[in-house]
Amino acid sequence: MLIASKDIEAFCRILRDGGKTVVFTNGCFDILHAGHVRYLNAARAQGDVLVLGLNSDASVRRLKGPERPINSEQDRAEVVGALKAVDYVVIFDEPTAEQLIAKVKPDVYVKGGDYTLATLPEAKIVQSYGGRVAFINMVQGRSTTNVIEKIRKLEGKKK
Repeated sequence: MLIASKDIEAFCRILRDGGKTVVFTNGCFDILHAGHVRYLNAARAQGDVLVLGLNSDASVRRLKGPERPINSEQDRAEVVGALKAVDYVVIFDEPTAEQLIAKVKPDVYVKGGDYTLATLPEAKIVQSYGGRVAFINMVQGRSTTNVIEKIRKLEGKKK
């Protein structure tokens, strides 16, 4: 279910007041692949409810370049929101999820194993209110960039 950014703080407070452990992760999730699915399943296993912060189209362009995203934020939100592991999706436009995390105040913030506490600006916010940061190992060789490269190589062979 897609939740508006302006409503997410109150919504997550209600979840926590109801005794739910709120887990949060974020990313672009441009072309969904098995690595994403495994990652999100592992993130969801960290608590009762998984809130996914989805980079807006403008945010993805700033992070990944002018040719991205491949899929629009609305399409990406619909696809990831349909996964069993994902309970709620909220779209954000900032370069990092710091502002969104300050609203959500997740009990557990999950990121891929390619990050560390030192390289994750959001970690300080999570730790400031007693939340936990968890790292999940990424599936080697599974990335949207790899999928795009493979498609480009196939396109080149057709010409």
